[in-house]
Amino acid sequence: MFKRIVVAITLLASLSCQAAVEINQATEAELDGIKGLGPSSTARILAARHQGAFKDWNDVMRRVSGVRAASAAKLSTAGLVVNGLPYESAGEAAKVPQAAASAAAK
Repeated sequence: MFKRIVVAITLLASLSCQAAVEINQATEAELDGIKGLGPSSTARILAARHQGAFKDWNDVMRRVSGVRAASAAKLSTAGLVVNGLPYESAGEAAKVPQAAASAAAK
């Protein structure tokens, strides 16, 4: 019985580590918990967010100094999302319509 409890707690802990952190709602501590964000970058995000919610990843990259495509991809991989969506580079976004078009042609 004890082993089952330990396994269940371990599974729940691993799931919580994978949980997405919404940039528009996250606390300072939650943002600091994202790999790649430190106190200074968290402060920049919170200052920009104070002016209004982020619309998308492009809005984040435009308003937060130091966040560019490469860092946005890393932050997204670490669990950060904007309005529930992970970062998609322009190359990945372009692949989706092409795949849909090729599937529709079949």
